[in-house]
Amino acid sequence: MKLGLTFALILTAVVSAAGQSARVKASPSPTPNPNLRPSIIFIPPIQPTSTKQRPMSTPTPVKRDPDEADVVKIESNLVPIPVSVIDARGQSVRDLKLDDFQLKIDGKPVEISEVSRSISPIRLAMLFDNSSSVLVAREFEKDAAVKFFRRVIRPDRDMAALFSVADRTQLEQPLTRDVSMLVRAIEGFAQPEGATALLDGIIEVAGYLGDVEGRRVMVIVSDGEDTISDLDTTLEKVVRRLQLTNCQVYVVKTKDFENFKRTGVRSGNANIRVLDAERRMQEIAAQTGGWVYSPLDERELEVAFTNIVAELSDQYILSYYPDSDADKAGQFRNITVMVKRSNVNVRTRKGYYVPKR
Repeated sequence: MKLGLTFALILTAVVSAAGQSARVKASPSPTPNPNLRPSIIFIPPIQPTSTKQRPMSTPTPVKRDPDEADVVKIESNLVPIPVSVIDARGQSVRDLKLDDFQLKIDGKPVEISEVSRSISPIRLAMLFDNSSSVLVAREFEKDAAVKFFRRVIRPDRDMAALFSVADRTQLEQPLTRDVSMLVRAIEGFAQPEGATALLDGIIEVAGYLGDVEGRRVMVIVSDGEDTISDLDTTLEKVVRRLQLTNCQVYVVKTKDFENFKRTGVRSGNANIRVLDAERRMQEIAAQTGGWVYSPLDERELEVAFTNIVAELSDQYILSYYPDSDADKAGQFRNITVMVKRSNVNVRTRKGYYVPKR
């Protein structure tokens, strides 16, 4: 009897001890050892791609990555500067070398990394005024535009698009290497009518070109008058957009041509609207490194298109990599290009805006 009682007491004690031992092992530790966490989180071989570990990363790699990214941005922040050099006869100068150019940014000489000829692809958009004010010379202007596209587009590298503008801007033909598609779009123009939202149209075309790589060129065929653009679309806003997108603008101003067709003389009614149109076109072309042509008759109109083709073919492209733009984000920097050659006219963009990183 005593032996049985003793055995029962021993068995009860063993079971109780085992139960306590099992609860201790199963229950979680209320205060985990903090020294164990880094060994789990920060050793890459354990879980190198764990998304849970990324928010816990130490500050050192976080600081290092942005620095490395900034270096890449600076190295890739090329400012291409198309330059046309014209001699006293109006012909392109074609034999210049790197040492013949001097580049200044904000008045200070800087290094030109490279000078290349204009072999880079062109992304060109023609903005064709199709408002009622340009009705007189419409057919010949269309013929001249067709000849222009056939001369300027190199199918192996260039692309062109066609826009019309009246009271709104219409994309008539998206960028293409196929000149026949551009010709069909020109031939399919609607009859000129309505008011002219020219400045709004320029901003829209600049935005379109800004999404593509290559030398961005806009050719405007218009009398330059604007009668219906948004009041917020100022000349300054237009020039800024063109400079932000690095878009070079040539203008074939048709006002003199149309006056000559009507009256037999170049000059027409030089009212305020006409003078404003002239000033706007000159400013847009000058700020972007382009030119304004004001042909008088059919021969001069064709010469204007021919000169644009020749200039695009003979341009120099200066490559400039800024090394001190980090503190100038969003600011405008002035460009001055000089050539060590007398009796030449140098045309280039007047500046660029530093990208905001």
